[in-house]
Amino acid sequence: MKKLLAEFIGTLWLVLGGCGSAVLAASFPELGIGFVGVSLAFGLTVISMAYAIGHISGCHLNPAVTLGLAIGKRFDMKEVPGYVAAQVLGGIAGALILYSIASGAPGFELGGFAANGYGEHSPGGYSMTAALITEVVFTFIFVFVILGSTYSKAPGGFAGLAIGLTLTLIHLVTIPVTNTSVNPARSTSQAIFAGDWALMQLWLFWLAPLAGAFLAGMVYNYLSPEMDKNK
Repeated sequence: MKKLLAEFIGTLWLVLGGCGSAVLAASFPELGIGFVGVSLAFGLTVISMAYAIGHISGCHLNPAVTLGLAIGKRFDMKEVPGYVAAQVLGGIAGALILYSIASGAPGFELGGFAANGYGEHSPGGYSMTAALITEVVFTFIFVFVILGSTYSKAPGGFAGLAIGLTLTLIHLVTIPVTNTSVNPARSTSQAIFAGDWALMQLWLFWLAPLAGAFLAGMVYNYLSPEMDKNK
């Protein structure tokens, strides 16, 4: 239960800090945060939680990461359902807090609420195929970096930075395409509030990240030395 509570709190913070930067700060151009600031916000949430709860739960904060680690033999497959449930619930709680804050502004309009989308709901109007490729490939890279930076022989103490900066880079590249998911829990939390189109397109932001994470786990498991496979 301690691990699940840590994942709940960590994912809540990911959504509140990352999506909150998009919904609150980036909505005011005069603040100068823009999509670069949003990208940094997502990376910083992961870095901060990596050092806060990494020693408790591993700081997955993402069903795709949990699956990738299990496929890569770094995590017990039996614990995957509990982690995923905690992450989704934490994300929803974070979105609820964010909605409660955002709706307190005069003239509040929900808009897209930082939800992920493709086609007319992509920030750059990118197609479903482009969105699918983007989410699979960039989730693959994200999980691959996680597996590499947490490898037993990797330099100690730097995994949180590597993972957080990789997520920042992913956002810098993919926000125009899908508003960046690579995380089904993050996508679900915002889609519930955005409703309608976001819920209809949510399937892609589960399928693609999970597929990318599965492939990353398989590839890294193949590349890792045999002695490390069961750690």
